[in-house]
Amino acid sequence: MTTTPDPKADLLHYLRSAREALLWKLEGLSEYDARRPLTPTGTNLLGLVKHAAGVELGYLGDTFGRPSGEPLPWLSETAEVNADMWATAEESRADLTGLYRRAWAHADATVEALPLDTVGRVPWWPSGRDEVTLHHAVVRVLADTQRHAGHADIVRELVDGVTGMDQGNTSMPSDDPAWWAGHRARVERAAREA
Repeated sequence: MTTTPDPKADLLHYLRSAREALLWKLEGLSEYDARRPLTPTGTNLLGLVKHAAGVELGYLGDTFGRPSGEPLPWLSETAEVNADMWATAEESRADLTGLYRRAWAHADATVEALPLDTVGRVPWWPSGRDEVTLHHAVVRVLADTQRHAGHADIVRELVDGVTGMDQGNTSMPSDDPAWWAGHRARVERAAREA
C-alpha cells in the first residue's frame, strides 16, 4: 500500500479508481445490456454513469462556483423524476461516457485549484444548511462513486457473469466456475439451515 502526505492525492487516487471501475463495467456489452434494468428499481449500468457525471459536476463544480457549462437537462426542475438514473434512446453510450470523462477533468481541476478547506454552497441543499468544504464534497463524491461502482459490479455480474475491480485485477478468489458453483451451494445451504 502506498501512502502520500498529500490528502488531495489520496482522495483523487481512490476517486479515479472508482471512476475507472464504473466505466470498465460497460466494456464489451451491447447497447441493450449497458442500458437494461436489472433490479426492480431500474438500476442499469449506463444510468449509473450518467448519474455519477451529474454528481461530480454538481458537487465538485457548481458548489464551488465553477460551473462546467455542460447541459444536464435531466437535472432541471421540469425533468422526469429519476431521469439521471437511466439513458434515453437518444443519449448514446459515447455521449454519456464522454460527459463522465469531462466531469472527471472538471472535478479534478476544482480539487487541484482549491484548498480542501474551501467552503462552497450546494445549490440543491436547503438555505442555511448548504455550506460544505471541498474536503467534505470530495469524500461525498468518492463515497457515492464507490457505492455505484458496487451496484455496477452486481449488475454486470447479472448481465454476463463478469466480476472484479478491473480487467487486470479481478480481486476474486477463483476464476473457476465450478468453484463458484460449489461456493454458492455452500452459501445457499447455510442460509437454509439458519
